[in-house]
Amino acid sequence: MRRALFAIALLTLGAGCGGDDEPSASGNGECESVEAPAAREPGTLTAPTDPLDSGTSYGLVFETTCGTFTVGLDTELAPNTAASLVALARDGFYDDTVFHRIVPDFVIQGGDPTQTGTGGPGYKTVDAPPAGSKYVKGVVAMAKSQVEAAGTSGSQFFVVTGDDIGLPADYAIVGEVTEGLDAVERIGALGGPDERPTQPVVITSVTVTES
Repeated sequence: MRRALFAIALLTLGAGCGGDDEPSASGNGECESVEAPAAREPGTLTAPTDPLDSGTSYGLVFETTCGTFTVGLDTELAPNTAASLVALARDGFYDDTVFHRIVPDFVIQGGDPTQTGTGGPGYKTVDAPPAGSKYVKGVVAMAKSQVEAAGTSGSQFFVVTGDDIGLPADYAIVGEVTEGLDAVERIGALGGPDERPTQPVVITSVTVTES
């Protein structure tokens, strides 16, 4: 049932509440206990029009209060979405946002400045995934509502934490975690029964790498 409701729930769940006044070690090892940053208004940006360099490999380094992880972007599978994520990261869009949805052994979801699960950058891109795409541990894909076309993306993303969560090929696959899967797993352990985080998990910055 949880899987069946996933498409609807992607954009309807809100963020967790604040934490302690001073950073400290939390109950799951290396995560800091911090207050959630203030929610922001949704973006009013426009989609980038220039494609990424086809001869360059791009990555996103996520600094979080549970550690650092790196996502290698698949610019062939999702060229429009990858270009959007790079532009958003360079603009600081993801800085001081939270993972507003955490479902243990399923996904961690972030990228919404409003912290409600309904916000975005002000535009959409589309990169429909191939038929038969699998959403396995470490895959990074984009959240969308059930009524949107396959591969539609805003700014909200999710990282798969289950071995194979059985989703249909509806969500644009933008890459995979290449380093720091342990940090992703620490974040994934902080989900409550309501699928909201049991403590705020903050993305402090996202840096673009090129090679």
